[in-house]
Amino acid sequence: MRFFYKAKTEIGIIESGYLEVSDQTELENILREKKQTLVFFKEEKKLAFFDVTAINNMFVWVKLHDKIIFTRNLSVMLSAGLPLSRSLSILEKQTKNFKFKIALASLIEDINAGMGLSDGMKKFPAIFSNLFVSMVKAGEESGSLPQSLRAVGEQLERTYTINRKVRGALTYPAIILSAVFGIGILMLIYVVPTLTKTFADLHVELPTSTKFIINTSSFLVNHTALVIIGLIFFVFLSYLGIKTQRGQVFISFVSMHFPVISKIVQEFNSARATRTLSALFTAGVPVQHAISISADVMQNVYFKKVLIEAGEKIEKGSTLSSVFKDHSDLYPVIVGEMIEVGEETGKLAEMLMNIAVFYEEEVEAATKDLSTIIEPLLMIVIGAAVGFFAVSMISPMYSVMSGI
Repeated sequence: MRFFYKAKTEIGIIESGYLEVSDQTELENILREKKQTLVFFKEEKKLAFFDVTAINNMFVWVKLHDKIIFTRNLSVMLSAGLPLSRSLSILEKQTKNFKFKIALASLIEDINAGMGLSDGMKKFPAIFSNLFVSMVKAGEESGSLPQSLRAVGEQLERTYTINRKVRGALTYPAIILSAVFGIGILMLIYVVPTLTKTFADLHVELPTSTKFIINTSSFLVNHTALVIIGLIFFVFLSYLGIKTQRGQVFISFVSMHFPVISKIVQEFNSARATRTLSALFTAGVPVQHAISISADVMQNVYFKKVLIEAGEKIEKGSTLSSVFKDHSDLYPVIVGEMIEVGEETGKLAEMLMNIAVFYEEEVEAATKDLSTIIEPLLMIVIGAAVGFFAVSMISPMYSVMSGI
């Protein structure tokens, strides 16, 4: 049988792939030899050529905003006294997302069969994260499922808000730079060749910068298809590279050492780690499990390692605050100090939430400042590019004019 699997490496990164094995036991043994822990697996089934469900599952995904609406509505319905199965049925009829509709239909079947909501959610790891499932399970066990769902919704909403602000700050420069790059390519293909013919007729000695632009233009004109294929291939390889363990380490390292961005990365990861831990502790999730889930949530490899280390040291009797203090180069000093206060006063979850709120506000302020900083930098970059092109193409004409 061929299985699709997801496994956690020693440093906490989730990797996926396919293996031909006889059963789950053999799959776990193979991964254990690679020092990986099996997280999820599913038998691969042969699909019909026109399998509409498979095509939809491949190209449709559930947006974070859809999950927020789902948790909010389900929490309200359960608080109002509606049965879980009926609440899910109402939400299944309302949703327009094909993939989410299938997941909700499956949840309804599982609930009617006597399974717990969290057990049904485990079948859809692409929709319901480990954090989501764990908080729902804690709510089921404590009899406070509506409150747990509300907490999940708040967690997702804060994540959605911060991500949107960060993307918003980076969207403007990305659009401008893309437009400049596109215009530059068009000029090299359509404008420069005309000027090149003029220079050839004038028989003038061209500066090095002009030769560089002409040679670049000639290459693009003569090998347009090759350049397009090369760009597509480069983007595809870059995407695959980012998904690998080394790629994630590289991206994490660059983001932590890039000017201006590095501080936002530090504050963003501090806010995410503390808010996740606070939500899980409040829901009643055991400390070890809460730290493990929080590590899965972290996208930056270096911040993830700190939480993995925290889980190992706490198991040996250390405190959570001591681990954060030992890594003040990643998490700000105030994080470790405030966690220590929370441990001493017995209000760790509350203190973690205070830290999260503080750094979320800092990230929001930093993203606004980032837009202010980026605009003049963009003007400088665009001005330098336009100036280089103008000087390179106009200076030969001045040489001709001065020789007449």
